[in-house]
Amino acid sequence: MEARKKYQREITSLSSQDSFLVMNRIRDTFDYPVHFHPEMELNLIVNGKGMRRTVGFATEEIDNFELVLLGPNVYHGWEMHNCNQSVHEVTIQFHNDLFSESLLRRKLMRPLKHMFERSVHGILFNKKEVQKMAPRLIEVSEMQGIDYFMELFSILFDLSNTPGQRMLSSSQRPSYDFENSDKIRLFYNHIQQNFANRITLDDVSRLLNMSKVSFNRFIKKTTNLTFIEYLNEVRIENASRLLVEQDFTISEIAFSCGFNNMANFNRVFKKIKGLTPSKYRKEFAGITNVL
Repeated sequence: MEARKKYQREITSLSSQDSFLVMNRIRDTFDYPVHFHPEMELNLIVNGKGMRRTVGFATEEIDNFELVLLGPNVYHGWEMHNCNQSVHEVTIQFHNDLFSESLLRRKLMRPLKHMFERSVHGILFNKKEVQKMAPRLIEVSEMQGIDYFMELFSILFDLSNTPGQRMLSSSQRPSYDFENSDKIRLFYNHIQQNFANRITLDDVSRLLNMSKVSFNRFIKKTTNLTFIEYLNEVRIENASRLLVEQDFTISEIAFSCGFNNMANFNRVFKKIKGLTPSKYRKEFAGITNVL
């Protein structure tokens, strides 16, 4: 119960129609409070010596160079800790069902299947292997189309065959099975399909056949967010994606994501992202690639 209350489910920018999301950026600060999400994540950090990483129950200070694979709903986070230099980060997220079970059962895919199974504990890859792989991980953010997909698939497959992989957490923090609850799935799909429209607590409570009080307890317990906070997270994630992928004005993006007041949009965006929408666009445009 404590873990559910303490750690928040992150709303990622990866839609159900996307295959991969790649973020390639250099940052002066790299602090991500412990969180979880159903998408898998591959995270490369360069110049991170002194940072502190948490995966499951395991917390440790990292070296200059590391690559970690995180399975679905694994609790994880990073903080600068003793690191006082700019950090180069490449984060790759993808859905945990991107590769079908029938594909992973093939003999050739066995190393990939086993790696994905172990990823529920977090996997730290051998430093020498990571140094060989890093240029490919950095360059893939510049690719497009099928080359982008095939190179990412190749990277994952090659990683699955590398020696010296280490599981980071022998046991995993208990987490709510977000995707396998009928009520949560219904709520999640409804928000994803209608976030641009007016959605009220009454509407969602009726949809789930729950009282408003029961629904508020339910959503707080499963996401560590109130209904409004969760809705705003979804809206802001969609807005942040449009800011780096499209040339729409900020006001057009705000209204298309369900905000009818620019002052409120700016306030909520900065609260969630730590930057104003205009600064976010300048900082992240051109370094995020979604396929």
